[in-house]
Amino acid sequence: MSNTPPTSALPLAGIRVLDLSRVLAGPWCTQTLADLGADVIKIERPMKNGVGGDDTRGWGPPFLKDRDGADTAEAAYYLGTNRNKRSVTVDIATAEGQALIRQMAAQCDVFIENFKVGDMARYGLDADTLRKLHPRLVYCSVTGFGQTGPYSERAGYDYAIQGMGGLMSVTGERDDLPGGGPQKVGVAVADLFTGMYATVAILAALRHRDATGEGQVVDMALLDTQVAMLANLGANYLTTGVAPKRIGNAHQNIVPYQVFEAADGHLILAVGNDSQYAKFCDVAGRPDLAQDPRFIRNADRVRHRAVLVPQLADILKTRKKHDWLSALEAAKVPCGAINDLGEVFADPHVESRGMTVAMPHPLTDGLRLVASPMKLSATPVQYRRPPPLLGQHTDEVLQELGVGEAERTRLRESGAI
Repeated sequence: MSNTPPTSALPLAGIRVLDLSRVLAGPWCTQTLADLGADVIKIERPMKNGVGGDDTRGWGPPFLKDRDGADTAEAAYYLGTNRNKRSVTVDIATAEGQALIRQMAAQCDVFIENFKVGDMARYGLDADTLRKLHPRLVYCSVTGFGQTGPYSERAGYDYAIQGMGGLMSVTGERDDLPGGGPQKVGVAVADLFTGMYATVAILAALRHRDATGEGQVVDMALLDTQVAMLANLGANYLTTGVAPKRIGNAHQNIVPYQVFEAADGHLILAVGNDSQYAKFCDVAGRPDLAQDPRFIRNADRVRHRAVLVPQLADILKTRKKHDWLSALEAAKVPCGAINDLGEVFADPHVESRGMTVAMPHPLTDGLRLVASPMKLSATPVQYRRPPPLLGQHTDEVLQELGVGEAERTRLRESGAI
């Protein structure tokens, strides 16, 4: 007998989300809500002249392979952010499509969109309009710069936001070293963090709605999120008035906490406190470095970074990385390998934590996705639906929401769906 709880036991069972977001930040939010049990209805553009659906469906290669090994139209990028959703095609540029969305929104708990500021008002789908029709609705907008402020009408993209929001000023090698200069992070972290903050805000708004009967508007901006996620570096600047600089793979506030070269590759040494530093020195056979008054406390090690780190670099080069990792792990000194993605997904711990999931898909029997990291003891995440084909659930969803067959035929003939 399966131990998987019924869908009704999921924490967001009974919550319906009308999702007009595309690309990454919004879909990352709604995939998280869907993983927790919400019924997410993904609204996409109908296919016209070979163009339609979420832009990321075509952001490849790589594309999903079908059962014959040929590329499908489903890009890996799209597949990674849209499981557990149902796809409905609606052309919101048409009056009929707009009316249909308003009708659907009246039967939903959450409405999320990431159109440019003002677009939703032109379609009659803005927060004021929809919340007058449905006061309990939680309406979430995700934009680059928010609904207010001098940049509000600009388009916002993760790469530009990483630059504007300060992340690239502290990411990359030092300017005075080979390879120095600004670098973006390898994944779209401003988008991803905005999606997660949006998830938290929506859940808080639903909690408030359940307590008061009143929905509200959630205004999420990529730039706001990027500024917030500067975290300790933002606090460093606000405390001192001095902007932190790029320091490569080192840590601004902790030493030694960086990448070092071993005899046969690289490893991460992540000493987090003075006790761990002393243990590292014992493993390295250099207890004198733990007794040197310049290095005993972390604050002193940070001040004398330029003296200490070159000595540690010479020491780390004397042994192979496996030898270092084994000895440091035994001594409870934080350290780690630097894995490529093949090594990540082959790692026995990653495998034991169930961080990949196989899902059935209409086009293949071999779809594997990165799993959710949320581990809930009573209401575990369920993988109910693979990322949908474009418009796969149009008739199913509209019928559930009271749109009869004759009306669906009329809407289809008009091009609204």
